[in-house]
Amino acid sequence: MARRYDCSDATDRKTGLREAAAAVRRGELVVLPTDTVYGIGADAFSREAVGDLLEAKGRGRGMPTPVLVGSPNTLHGLVTDFSEQAWELVDAFWPGALTLVANHQPSLTWDLGETHGTVAVRMPLHPVAIELLTEFGPMAVSSANLTGHPAPQDCDSAQEMLGDSVSVYLDGGSTPDNVPSSIVDVTGKVPVLLRAGALSAEQLREVVPDLEVAN
Repeated sequence: MARRYDCSDATDRKTGLREAAAAVRRGELVVLPTDTVYGIGADAFSREAVGDLLEAKGRGRGMPTPVLVGSPNTLHGLVTDFSEQAWELVDAFWPGALTLVANHQPSLTWDLGETHGTVAVRMPLHPVAIELLTEFGPMAVSSANLTGHPAPQDCDSAQEMLGDSVSVYLDGGSTPDNVPSSIVDVTGKVPVLLRAGALSAEQLREVVPDLEVAN
């Protein structure tokens, strides 16, 4: 049966974070708040756990799972050919609502779906998420909703959809809004905005003026 912890209570938060990290280590799923919407997370390096995440959402491998990190330094072990412009975007907008699509290290033995050698990675601006990611490490995290349903802004909505497919729910209250992160592809010589979300092309161009926008 799923366990839920109120992260506004210091004791419950400490227990919940410990239990969530333990659950992820066992290959189970957890729900956590982020600065955009609630996410469902799993061990990024467990093929079975990521498969369970996709199954819980009713999502196919053609929509691979992003990875959340607790520190920009984690990127060094995850990505390769990371350009100076990509680092400038990280410096300007992390932690925050910017997802970067980069080439992942070929030595990594993970299976996030049909990624074609890339990974979508982000550091969220939410203390509960950062604490969990710092405790456990990189996690595969997708919005905590059934495919085709709105992404949840509170723990109740996530639990109503996902139920006991998730072991631990971390309730961090309502998220500010349900605007998704902006997604920028940094695999080429010029950054390309794939999805405008919380950050506009104009805001991003203040840091990387030659940013292009995908058709």
